[in-house]
Amino acid sequence: MAVLREIVFHCERPSAMARFWAQALDGYEIRPYDDAEIERLARLGRTPETDPSVAVDGPGPILFFSEVPETGNPGNHLHLDLIAADRSAEVERLVSQGASVVREFDSWTIMRDPEGNEFCVADPR
Repeated sequence: MAVLREIVFHCERPSAMARFWAQALDGYEIRPYDDAEIERLARLGRTPETDPSVAVDGPGPILFFSEVPETGNPGNHLHLDLIAADRSAEVERLVSQGASVVREFDSWTIMRDPEGNEFCVADPR
C-alpha cells in the first residue's frame, strides 16, 4: 500500500508560492538552501529566488512547488506523490483499480487516476 509523501503544485513562480504557503500553514518552512545547493543552482543560472523546484517542510506531507511555465488555467495544478516499498507491485495494484501508467522512470512512475488526474508513485528514498 502506498503512503503520501508530497503534494506537488505546478506553478509559474515556485519561490513566491512556497513563501505564501510557508506563511499560511502552521509549522511549515521553506527548506533551507545549503552551499552545495546554491552552487548547483548558480551553475544552472538560477538563484533560490528563481529555483524551479522549492520544497516546504512541515508536520504533514512535504509541499513541492515546481515550475511549469504558463499553466494555461487559472489557479495552480497539483498532484500527489506516493511512496511504496514495492513500487512495481503498487503500480500493478493501482492499475487494477482503474489507474493507468503514463511513463516509467528509474525510481518513480507517473500515473493517471480513473478521471485522468496525474500522480506519481516513487521508491522510498
